[in-house]
Amino acid sequence: GAPKFRWSHLWEPAIVNPVNLKSYTIPIFNLRDPYAQAFHLSWLGFFVAFLSWFAFPPLIPDAIKSDLRLSGAQVANSDVIALCATLVIRIGVGPLVDQYGPRKVMAYLLILGAIPSGLAGTARTAEDLYVLRFFIGILGATFVPCQAWTSAFFDKNCVGTANALVGGWGNMVEDHFPIMTSLFQALTETYSLTTHMAWRATFTIVPAPILIFVAVLTFIVGQDHPAGKWSERHTLPAAAIAAKQGHQILHDHPEKQHTKSSSDSSKDEKDPEANTAVSVRPVIADEDLELVKSTVDVAINERLTLKSTVEILINPLTWLPSLAYLTTFGIELAIDSKFADVLFVLFSKKRPGFDQTTAGYYTSILG
Repeated sequence: GAPKFRWSHLWEPAIVNPVNLKSYTIPIFNLRDPYAQAFHLSWLGFFVAFLSWFAFPPLIPDAIKSDLRLSGAQVANSDVIALCATLVIRIGVGPLVDQYGPRKVMAYLLILGAIPSGLAGTARTAEDLYVLRFFIGILGATFVPCQAWTSAFFDKNCVGTANALVGGWGNMVEDHFPIMTSLFQALTETYSLTTHMAWRATFTIVPAPILIFVAVLTFIVGQDHPAGKWSERHTLPAAAIAAKQGHQILHDHPEKQHTKSSSDSSKDEKDPEANTAVSVRPVIADEDLELVKSTVDVAINERLTLKSTVEILINPLTWLPSLAYLTTFGIELAIDSKFADVLFVLFSKKRPGFDQTTAGYYTSILG
């Protein structure tokens, strides 16, 4: 079973549940451990995604608003549009994670988001800003693979802690604000760039390259699943136990599975005694069965079907957390998008020296 917490678990190799290969511990400081790598890449991908997603708000109060001659209504519209893409894309990203795994989905979302982030400087009108912020909003969907990745690697005794840490660290939105405002200030004051050029250069220098770098890092260093490749997740003892309990296991490549089954049955007809030799089902030890206390212990991501979609939609466990998230996340995003602008409007004329950068610093305190 799960061991009691010890501080040494933070740097020692992960202690793994033999049934589902999920870790009982979170080896944060053991960067060679695949469990630690999955943990850090999940929050890092989410963090840089939010950096780009909310790269506009700290620069809007003065630089972008004046350069594009935006009204208050147009600024508010761009904030709303930036969130619309996330609402739509997150719904579609969930099934993609179940099909291809969180690592690949995370990496491809970062790459897709890097394209409009790099093109942010091409905006000339409010309409251009709307389009760019909509497609940059795709990055908000990285929250889905972020949480799914840690859920696949950490067992039920610590998965809540793992999810909270990666979600919290990745969601430090306001802490990004000084990065953008400080770079903008350096470009205008040190390198004498105009406001028109400085804010555009800021997007080229910070969000786009960082998104690409983390995406490549995710491809190279990250691991799909404790079993190895995402397609190998059904080879665990957990899958065999789930099948034994009556759960339907949907393989990613059913046609290959069918071919294999036909081949095996043909071989069995020729040589009945060869049946045990060609079996690919993992052996279930008695001590492993004792570790299984609930469905959570043997749960494995499966492809979305019409039947499972209906079951998900009618389940109260789907809607109750959704309602809680609905009533809190919107307020958070509204503050993230508008707080710097509000501070700048309120105090830029009342307090000498209270500029866009100062508003960004104060907003970062909320992070």
